[in-house]
Amino acid sequence: MYKNVHREITPLSPADSFLVFDRVKDDFDFPIHFHPEYELNFILNGEGIRRVVGDSMEEIGDIELVLVGPNLQHGWELHSCTNKKIHEVTVQFHQDLFDAKLLSRRIMKPVKDMFERSAHGILFSKKISEEVKPRLTKLSKIDSIDYFLELISILYDLANSRNQRLLSTYVFENKDFENSDKIKKIYEYVQKNYQNKISLKEISDLVNMSPVSFNRFIKKRTGKTFIEYVNDTRIGYASRWLIEKEMSIAEIAFRCGFNNIANFNRVFKKSKDCTPSQYREEFSGIKRVL
Repeated sequence: MYKNVHREITPLSPADSFLVFDRVKDDFDFPIHFHPEYELNFILNGEGIRRVVGDSMEEIGDIELVLVGPNLQHGWELHSCTNKKIHEVTVQFHQDLFDAKLLSRRIMKPVKDMFERSAHGILFSKKISEEVKPRLTKLSKIDSIDYFLELISILYDLANSRNQRLLSTYVFENKDFENSDKIKKIYEYVQKNYQNKISLKEISDLVNMSPVSFNRFIKKRTGKTFIEYVNDTRIGYASRWLIEKEMSIAEIAFRCGFNNIANFNRVFKKSKDCTPSQYREEFSGIKRVL
């Protein structure tokens, strides 16, 4: 599982607060990856699945709940699980959603401490996993501010729960994609212009680098070529719209910056290991708060 660790571009846009995926599926293979967002992952009926978080590798039971901190490597694979209809609820949110001033308030101290521990990955007890199960499985059905408040309430209850266990023995020091002024500028530019063609010269000029130097820079920092990075961003938005919107796959492809539907299908399948239509079918619900 450790052979091809990649930096994932999540469907969570800068304007979103939380993102929740709720799906039931037979296949459950997620190659090891990392991203700057926090991720809360609930799995039901997944006994025998192998979970990797940092340097921890374990088989899971029939129910589990894990919080993964920013840029911590993690992944799941079926391994010895033979169950069908595995239920997964995944919640992602930006690491700056709760700013330092809010987290410094006395009432938020348990949450602040939990976020700090999540750099190792936190496995919550079976007891608390079962207690929050009804609330997590209802998240994708809640609208507006109620959704936001319920998720904060869940995080607070998890932070105060007993028998939490850290998973990774040490913190992985990934070269943060966002911890560079140049990278931030590239990220913001691509987020605004992913629907259009972005030339190598255009993006190189943006950060005052030659195309050759820029290519080396982006490859070193992301493990991807610039074209691969832009396509990852486009696929992230396409994944989101396949679930949220009633648009046709062709329309989504063009709105995400792909001028050729065949190329979109090829890039999407390479990224998600399934076709756009299969991806759309496997989700049972999704909600966001803007």
